[in-house]
Amino acid sequence: MTDTPTSQDAPHTRRSILAAGTTAAAALGLGAAGLATGAGAAEAAPAPAARPTRSASASASTSASASSSVCTLFSEVTEGPYYLDVALVRSDVTESKAGVKLTLNLTVVDSTTCAVLPNALVEIWHADALGEYSGFVGANGHSESDDGTFLRGGVLTNAGGLATITTIYPGWYRGRAIHIHLKVHTGVTVSNGSYTGGTVVNTGQLFFDETATTAVAKVSPYSTNTVTRTTLSQDSIYGGGGAQDGLLTLSGSATAGYTGTLTLGVDA
Repeated sequence: MTDTPTSQDAPHTRRSILAAGTTAAAALGLGAAGLATGAGAAEAAPAPAARPTRSASASASTSASASSSVCTLFSEVTEGPYYLDVALVRSDVTESKAGVKLTLNLTVVDSTTCAVLPNALVEIWHADALGEYSGFVGANGHSESDDGTFLRGGVLTNAGGLATITTIYPGWYRGRAIHIHLKVHTGVTVSNGSYTGGTVVNTGQLFFDETATTAVAKVSPYSTNTVTRTTLSQDSIYGGGGAQDGLLTLSGSATAGYTGTLTLGVDA
């Protein structure tokens, strides 16, 4: 179950997945699983755009609310084959999924001016503790309920550019290190818990330090995931550039839960 760039990379709508029923969803999942031929077949990342930086003084003078004194263009990578346009706006995407609690504090800034971006929608999606994506359950070898929406959704940034999302620490699947997919949208219209319109200004992935992941892997239900785990250093997508390439700053523990913090510099 690697994020292999194929015809499945085209976004699927919630309607097309759920209306087709369990059989169709399972077929999609099995199709993705059939593409897994090891880490070498993982999704191919496009060459990152130029990454301008701004000095600490420039950042401070432009916006005192920015959470980082250096503004860096956040690396863009492929969205992968497991995106569904469920268009959910919610601060908690857990849906009672078992796992170590994870709170994401993501600040969105303009990478050119360093100004924070309020009312930007930060949308995430990721695998559960057993490495299964909603809408594609079974692709990592596990049988569980699938409503096509668990661990998917997003929230608007506040006046300080901060988006806070509650989820669980992701699990792993064959060929990829643990990660969270994300999109940053601007100009969306939000109504009744969903969004329409807008422009995607960044598509990327968030990554986790191996020390935390090793601790989490020992905790149930992660410990029942028998798929061989790909480490961060083995991953074909993570660029090795730390925060610039999506590496979260983590605080907490596998028992108390983690908070992941990162500033996302986007080309607004």
